[in-house]
Amino acid sequence: MDIGFIGLGGMGSAMAGNALKAGHAVRVWNRSPGPTKALADQGASVVDTPEQAFAGDAVFSMLADDTALRTVLVDGGLLRQAPKGIVHVNMATISVALAEELTALHAQHGVAYVAAPVLGRPDVAAAGKLNIFAAGPGEAIDRVQPVLDAIGQKTWRVGTTPQHANVLKLAVNFMLASAIETFGEAAAMVSGHGIDQQMFLDLITSTLFPGPVYQGYGKLIVEDRYEPALFKARLGLKDVRLALAAAEAVNTPLPVGSVVRDNLIDAIAHGEGDKDFAVLGKVAARRAGR
Repeated sequence: MDIGFIGLGGMGSAMAGNALKAGHAVRVWNRSPGPTKALADQGASVVDTPEQAFAGDAVFSMLADDTALRTVLVDGGLLRQAPKGIVHVNMATISVALAEELTALHAQHGVAYVAAPVLGRPDVAAAGKLNIFAAGPGEAIDRVQPVLDAIGQKTWRVGTTPQHANVLKLAVNFMLASAIETFGEAAAMVSGHGIDQQMFLDLITSTLFPGPVYQGYGKLIVEDRYEPALFKARLGLKDVRLALAAAEAVNTPLPVGSVVRDNLIDAIAHGEGDKDFAVLGKVAARRAGR
């Protein structure tokens, strides 16, 4: 396929790189030019403006947050200038409110819109092992499926309403944050009683809680190792806030979410916003006086 890719952070660069490896023609644009060089070396065409990237069969975007997406896509009139019939696949984790707005704007300008947020960190993206939640018109998803297959290990089609993919991603991220918070608190408790945290981690991941969340983030907490960050705490705070807003929109309390939000604010207040999401464990230990 002939595609554009907008937004080349750790996730976006890995996705665009895997699309190139699969033989797709890729035009890339990023707000800062640094990440484009490595992709150019892999065969990507570097363009000067997002309008130039918004061409071909489809365009994929992986911008950091609502503000970045609105600045590039909406405020600059990019959708008004987009070729009719092109498919836009937005892979960022954004608010449900913006997702709803984007659905209407794309329809207004004759651009097919697919929301396709992903489950996985940059290392998972680089390995092409992402899980993708895709929602939007079925024929539009069909058109871009070859690229999604290059980017991820599985595409979960979750319906024709784009914002539903964003709701599901926020629900998953809320659960992830809650699990990290729970492990951090439990590890602080056992440590206070003089119990070896590594033994505690081995015990729970071999019995009741096997799987990547406790094995991965729990290991970082036990080792007190929060750098380099694969997913920064400040980005985790963004996602928890988005989950709380999505829940409030349908009158659903998330009391655990409020606790996690406050503890992430604590981390940022202590200068730990760029440390890994697992730094919630350090917050729990600090609150326990350790």
